[in-house]
Formats: sequence, C-alpha cells, structure tokens
Amino acid sequence: MNTAELFPIQHIRIDELYQSRKRVLDVLSGLLADDELGGERATHIFEALIARERLGCTAIGHGIAVPHGRVDDILTPRGAVVRLREGVDFGAPDGAPVTLVIGLVIPHDCPEQHLEILGGLARHLNDPEERKTIMEAQSAERVQALMVEWLKDSTEATTG
Repeated sequence: MNTAELFPIQHIRIDELYQSRKRVLDVLSGLLADDELGGERATHIFEALIARERLGCTAIGHGIAVPHGRVDDILTPRGAVVRLREGVDFGAPDGAPVTLVIGLVIPHDCPEQHLEILGGLARHLNDPEERKTIMEAQSAERVQALMVEWLKDSTEATTG
C-alpha cells in the first residue's frame, strides 16, 4: 500500500479549532469517509471510533491520540490527521490535552494490517524529536511526507 494514499492531503488538517473529543471524532469520521455515501459511511466510521473509545482511551500521552477502528464498508485502510490549535480532553493517561489526532480505519478482514500501521505510528510517536517535527510541520504536505516516511516499512510489510 502507498502511504500517501493512506493519508491523502485532503485527509490532513492543521491548526483546527474544536471544543470536544466528540467533535474531533466527528470531523475525523468525515475525512476518513470521503463522504462517498452521503454521510452514511461517516456515521459508520464515527460509531466504530466511539465504540473503540469506549473500550479504552486512544490518547497515548504527549498530546496525541490515535483513534482507530475496523469497519465493513471500506476496501482499503484510510488515515487522517487533525492537528489542533488548542488541546481537547481525550482522557489521556498523562492528563495532557490532545493536540494531534491521527485517525485510522481498516477493513474488518485486515487485522494484521491494522496492527502493523498502529505499531509503525507508535514507534515514531514515542520519539520526542519526531513528535516535535510533526507538531511543527507547517503544511499538510509536510505532515503527509512524515506519515509516508514513518509508515514506509509497515505498509510495505503488509503488501509483501
């Protein structure tokens, strides 16, 4: 899989302003859905993300959350990035408000790919310098380039 296709430019928003986790997940769902089914897919994705949040908080600390889920009505994984101007409470273990949200939805029949992508993100997001780089990126294109670089090995491994 091409990581640029996983995180297309139109799925990346920087310096957004939302007041709640629910609103962030709503916007993220719309980006991930591409609104191809008149909002129906966005609703399914939103429900999957909310269901995952109920299982356990997807905030990983350091101002970052990675909401993710598996859905039936997509054929390939989809990612989106929303960077916020002001933090939103996601219930992070370190108590920090979230300012970077990386969303991911995967087809139900691709659990290995789901884990590979999440693992690739976690490896880079745990590095303070790499977190700083994405938080200071000045354009959606730069954020996309970082995603491509970070997930290169993970996405190549899942496509053979």
